[in-house]
Amino acid sequence: MAANEERSSSPLSEEELNRYDQMPNADGGYTVSYNWVDITAEFTKNVKELELGELLHDEMFGLLEAMSAIEMMDPKMDAGMVCNRGSKKALTFDQAVEAGALKLKELTASEQIGIIDSTLACLVSWLEGHSLAQTVFTNLYLHKPYQIEDRPMKAFSIAVLKIVDLIRDFITKALVFEEEDFQLITYGFRLVPDITETRALGMLREVEDELSKKMKASKSKIMEQSPRDEQLIAQHEDTLALYSRIKFTRTFYLALSALGKRDQTLEQGRYLGGCSELLVILQKTVDRGIKPAPPCTTSGSNRDIPTIMGFDPLVNQRLLPPTFPRYTKIKCREEALEYFDALVQRLKTVTKISSYSSFHAALDFFIEFSRSSPCILSRSILQLLYLPHYNRVLGAHNFTDILREAAKTFICPPALMPKSTLLNNPQAKEYVDTFFGHCVRPLGTLIQICGNNRARQRDKLAHLLEDFASLQDEAERVDAFLHNLSLKSDNPRPHLACLGTWILYHALRVMIMYLLSGFELELYSVHEYHYIYWYLYEFLYGWLVSSLSRADSFILEQEAAKDMEKASGRSSKKSKAKRKNRSRPYGREIAMAQVLLNMCGGYHRAMVALRLGDKLQTPHYEFDDERVRYEHRFAPFASLITPPIMHYQEFMEMTSNIKEGQNSAYFYMQGADFFHQARSFLEGLPFLDTEGQELLKICKTNFVVLKLLGGGHKKESPVELDFSSHQHFPIIKV
Repeated sequence: MAANEERSSSPLSEEELNRYDQMPNADGGYTVSYNWVDITAEFTKNVKELELGELLHDEMFGLLEAMSAIEMMDPKMDAGMVCNRGSKKALTFDQAVEAGALKLKELTASEQIGIIDSTLACLVSWLEGHSLAQTVFTNLYLHKPYQIEDRPMKAFSIAVLKIVDLIRDFITKALVFEEEDFQLITYGFRLVPDITETRALGMLREVEDELSKKMKASKSKIMEQSPRDEQLIAQHEDTLALYSRIKFTRTFYLALSALGKRDQTLEQGRYLGGCSELLVILQKTVDRGIKPAPPCTTSGSNRDIPTIMGFDPLVNQRLLPPTFPRYTKIKCREEALEYFDALVQRLKTVTKISSYSSFHAALDFFIEFSRSSPCILSRSILQLLYLPHYNRVLGAHNFTDILREAAKTFICPPALMPKSTLLNNPQAKEYVDTFFGHCVRPLGTLIQICGNNRARQRDKLAHLLEDFASLQDEAERVDAFLHNLSLKSDNPRPHLACLGTWILYHALRVMIMYLLSGFELELYSVHEYHYIYWYLYEFLYGWLVSSLSRADSFILEQEAAKDMEKASGRSSKKSKAKRKNRSRPYGREIAMAQVLLNMCGGYHRAMVALRLGDKLQTPHYEFDDERVRYEHRFAPFASLITPPIMHYQEFMEMTSNIKEGQNSAYFYMQGADFFHQARSFLEGLPFLDTEGQELLKICKTNFVVLKLLGGGHKKESPVELDFSSHQHFPIIKV
C-alpha cells in the first residue's frame, strides 16, 4: 500500500531537497511530498530465509529502531492509534464546520454556557498535569477563534488562549514543575500572540455590556408582565449565567495579569475577590448549559471527556508522540468550579507573601503553604512574587542583604551589629560579604524546593544538605577569624559559632523536613518507625533545641552588654530590673521543639513496646537486613559535619542499653510519660494554633492509651496507628 503525506516545514538542507520532491509555500518554507513505497511483499518473501530466533541487523536498523517499529502503530503502545478504534472519524475545525457539526454563529445561551463550562473543566484538567492536546484543545473553537462569528464565543475563546499563555509563562519562569505536575508543550497551536491583552479584555468587556443591556431589558419586561412568562424568566436567567461566565473570565484574566506585576497588590486582591463572588453564581447556574452525551452512548475512554458540540476528544490524537496512551479524565463541571474556587483562595493566600520582609518569616510561610499540597499554578506564582529574579527578593531587595539581616535577627553576631568595629578590617568585611554571597544559592534553593511537589521536595532536600555541609565549614572558619579579631579590639565580644549556629538551625530544619516527609509520603514501613522517631528524638530535635537556646542566650547577652555600656549614667537598679523583665526571643519556638522532641520520644518507646509485645508485624530475618534499611534512610545526613551522623552500630549500642532487662509494660509507661511532658509544654503556651490543638489532642489520647496498655488492659487487642489527625504523628488506637 502506498500513501502520500504532506507536511509544512522550515527550509530544508540541500541534501534534503535532493531527497524529496518539494515546492515553496506561502510561508517561505516547503511543502514536501513523501513518496511511500509498499515493501510488505518483498519483506515477507525475504524474512522466510531467516531461521527461528534469527534477527536481521543493519547499521541503520538496530535493536532500538526495531523496538520503535514494534511500538509504532500498536494500539497498546502508540497513542495515535486510538483514532483507528470505532467508526466515528475525528473532525478538524474546518471539517466540522463543513459537516454542520460546529456552529460559528447564532449559538443559543444554553450552548454557550455548556461550551464555556466544559472549556473551564478542560483547563482545570490541564493544570492537573494532562496535555493541552487532550484537554483544552479538544475544544475545536480554540483552533481557529478568528473565524468564530458568535461574539461571546469568540471573545471567550481568545481570552482562554491568552490565559493559557499567561499560565505557561508563570510556570515556565518559576521552574518548580516536574513532568507529573504540568506539560508545557502547545503542539503547534497558536496562543493568539497578535492579540494584545488590552484588546482581549476589551472584547470581553464589549460582550459584557451587550449582555448587561439584554438583562436589564428582559428584567423590565418580566416586571411589567402579570402573570410572569416562565420562558422569559428562563431566558433572563440564561443571560445572567452567560454574563457571569464572561465576567468571570475577564476578572480571572485580570487577576492573573495583576499577579505578574508586583506594583498591583491592591488590584490583585480586588480581582480575586471578584472571582470568588462570580464563582458563587457559576456554581448555582452550572446546570443551565447543554449537557454531554450520556456515558452509555459513548465508547471507551471518551466517556470522561466532553462530547457536546465543539468538542472532539480524538481530534489531536495524531499529534501525540508514539508512546503508551495516557488516560485522560476531564473533571466534571461541578468539580472544575470547586477547583477554581480553591485556586482563587490559594492565590489570595499567595499574595500575602509581599508583607513578609523577614527571610525566616517568609521561609515559614513557604513551608506552611507547601504542606497543603497546592497546585502548580499557585506554587509558581508564589515563587515569582517572592523571588522573581536571582538575588532579588520581592523584586526590590538584595537577597544577600535579606540573609544578612536574617542572621543578625537570629543571633545578633557582633560583626553585623550597628557601629561594629570588626568590619573596619577590610579582610573581615570581605570574609563576611563572601560568606553571605555563598549563602544565596543554598537558601534560595531551599525557597525554590518548597515550590516543588511533596515527593520531589524530599529528593531535592537530600541534595541540598551537601551545600549546607560546605556552608557549615565556611561559617566555622569565618567565626573563628572574627572571634580572634574581636578579642584584639577595645570592646571584645565572643563571636564563636554565631554564623555557624544560624546555618546549623537551617540544616536541622532541612533534616527534620526530610525525615518527616517519609511519613507523609508513606515511605516507611511500620517496623521502621522506631529508629526514625529515635533519630528525631535523640538527635535532631535535641540539636534544634540546643541551637535555639544558644541563639536565645546569645541575644540576651548581647543586649545585656549593650545595656551595661549605656548604664554609666543610669542607676544600676533600673538596669537590673530591665534585664530581669526582658522576655526570651525564642521561648515559644523552643517550647514547640520540646513538644515535638517529647512526642518523638513517646513514639519511640511505644514502638519498642509494640515490638517486644509482638504487636507489630516484622519482616522475616532471612529476607530483611535492618542495617541496610537504616543506612538507606539516613544516608543524606552523612555529608554534614554537624550534627554527625549516627551509624547503625551506634544506634544499636545506645538502644540496647535502655532495652536491657525491660519488658513492654515498662516502655508503655515511659512513652506515656513522654506524651504527658509534651502535653505540659503545650498547655503552658499562651496561645495554640490549629496544629497545636491537634498535637494536644494527640498527646492526651496517646497518654491514656499507653497507660492502659502499660497496665495490661486489652493486652491481646491489635494496635492501630491513625494518621488522619496529623501527617507525622499518629494517634495510637487499640
